[in-house]
Amino acid sequence: MLHRKIGKTGCSVSILGFGCMRLPVIDGNYGAIDEAESTRLIHAAVDHGVNYIDTAYPYHQGMSEPFTGRALKGAHRDKVNLATKLPSWAIETPGDFDKYLNEQLRRLATDHIDFYLVHALKRIWWDKLRDLGLEEFLGRAVKDGRIRYRGFSFHDELPVFKEIIDSMDWDCCQIQYNFMDREFQAGEEGMSHAASRGIGVIVMEPLRGGRLAAGVPDDIMELWNSAPLKRSPAEWAFRWLWNQPEVSLVLSGMNGMEQVTENCRIAGEAAPGNLTAAELELVEKVRALYRRKIRIPCTACAYCLPCPREVAIPRIFSLYNDLYLYHDVMWAKMMYMVHDNRATECVECGLCEESCPQKIPIRSLLKECHHDLYMEVPFPPGRKK
Repeated sequence: MLHRKIGKTGCSVSILGFGCMRLPVIDGNYGAIDEAESTRLIHAAVDHGVNYIDTAYPYHQGMSEPFTGRALKGAHRDKVNLATKLPSWAIETPGDFDKYLNEQLRRLATDHIDFYLVHALKRIWWDKLRDLGLEEFLGRAVKDGRIRYRGFSFHDELPVFKEIIDSMDWDCCQIQYNFMDREFQAGEEGMSHAASRGIGVIVMEPLRGGRLAAGVPDDIMELWNSAPLKRSPAEWAFRWLWNQPEVSLVLSGMNGMEQVTENCRIAGEAAPGNLTAAELELVEKVRALYRRKIRIPCTACAYCLPCPREVAIPRIFSLYNDLYLYHDVMWAKMMYMVHDNRATECVECGLCEESCPQKIPIRSLLKECHHDLYMEVPFPPGRKK
């Protein structure tokens, strides 16, 4: 397993981190983590050399932190850098900073958090937290040993990112970045700005919620397979990220042993500059082809949920994209129709658009999705049309 330093901290981390947002679950229930399987995956990753585990207060409907604490109980905790995130949206008074951090320490069954990130910063939350004394709180928490390093994850535009980076003495930042999202949010320019100030860059959504690795369209697979050296789409995506020395580590929400094995193997080989000029050109060709296909840039982060009307926004957008990416019209329509929480339940309150990190015009697109995905089918008594 290759290692890199997190910015100016001097802390050496595995270039692959284990993200605990998409753990295996029971019967499709996001709040019911399959603890036996998830623990097996985390332990296997640590045994392969992964030493950075990332969770957050709301993941898996609040169950991820307590589970992660149990999974790391004993010797495994001493082998890893544990990261979690302050729930930015929940902070209303200066006292809430300590309230949530202390609760998270209890949930994680630990006396310290190695990397404590302010979660999902955007303009409105940044202004509020700054004015409530965020900098003083983080400094105090470092001094009393409850956290080792301070950082933030980000979901807004580049100017806001630069303002946050330049305003405080940060150790790390976490951004959405992959070969499709080079100009999105902080993007490539933000990554370079952070790195130039000695701030470690942690990458999330390296596979765009898995969409760059699974169900890849045939014409894109043909492009990947045109390379003399055959690699999976996931490997190309990871190698592209690790090709860049500004990237400190890449988080992956691994929910199967084959993913752990493959990703750890790649993370043992992909040093900066591991891709040739011809391979980088191939990635650009794949990117261009993808950009012609994707209708809605949703990563299924679920920040738009819960919807007051229980509209399954990420699922609907995923089916809509699948309809045009994979051209399996009947499957996409049937999957849309088997659920009651369809787009027609939307009352256009706008809460989803306020929370969406991708700035997707959700309300208008839901109407388009319903138009393209709806089909007349016989319904049993009492079921919504």
